[in-house]
Amino acid sequence: MSVIWGLPYLFIRIAVSDLSPVVLVFARTTIGALILLPIVIMRGELRGLFKSWVPLLAFAAVEMGVPWLMLASAEQRITSSLAGLLISAVPLVGVVIATSLGNREHLGKASLAGLLLGVVGVAAIVGVDLRASGFALVEIGVVVVAYAVGPVIISRYLNGLPSMAVIAVSLAACAIAYLPFAAVQWPRSVPPMDTIFSVGVLAVVCTALAFVLFFALIAAIGPVRATVITYINPAVAALLGVSVLHENFTFGMALGFGLVIAGSVLATRRPRETAPAGSLARESQSSV
Repeated sequence: MSVIWGLPYLFIRIAVSDLSPVVLVFARTTIGALILLPIVIMRGELRGLFKSWVPLLAFAAVEMGVPWLMLASAEQRITSSLAGLLISAVPLVGVVIATSLGNREHLGKASLAGLLLGVVGVAAIVGVDLRASGFALVEIGVVVVAYAVGPVIISRYLNGLPSMAVIAVSLAACAIAYLPFAAVQWPRSVPPMDTIFSVGVLAVVCTALAFVLFFALIAAIGPVRATVITYINPAVAALLGVSVLHENFTFGMALGFGLVIAGSVLATRRPRETAPAGSLARESQSSV
């Protein structure tokens, strides 16, 4: 998940040079829906799904529709590295939201220390660069909150529903919502191949495949700890820059990558329950 969702920053940056954010989101959601919907229909997983249409639409909005538009718009004015740095605050926001909602994932001092350590590591990797418009920073702030709320909706309200069906219907709902706006802003000529390739990667790998894995991850470690993948995303972007774009690998990058790994390990550790005398403490379990 960290590798897959470390890719979008680069490909969004490429795509928005030729496509409007609205068209990009429409293309990404449409292609993703066309891939997953036939599979869901063949499995008969749409039955009973629409009984939960309110949280389903809410999930589609906060995990796809709103943040993808805001992120694409922001990356027209800020670097992908800065976007990744700011979005790494998602786990911290997730902790606040989960705690306020009475989530049972009790994060101890070690986990909270891991979250903070991860932020320091991300800052060391990408560097601190706040030379951006205030509006773009607000857009990224919306993305951070939305990404923190999405896993909570999955865990609390979409529990037990077929994950692929939830993803497919959410993508289809976003595509329908953006259709009229994308039609107005549709490009008059065929975009360059690098833009088309970027849209394909975003739709197939970073959307259809990624969300199937993300639901499995939430089921395994819970909604709060699942957001810790946002720590590794900037590290992936930095390593891709070194290997593909031949960028310099600095000491800050090396140190930061080690810190985000250490922070992620600490933040995702399960708290141990207090065991009765004479017995072993057992690790608490979280599931969707």
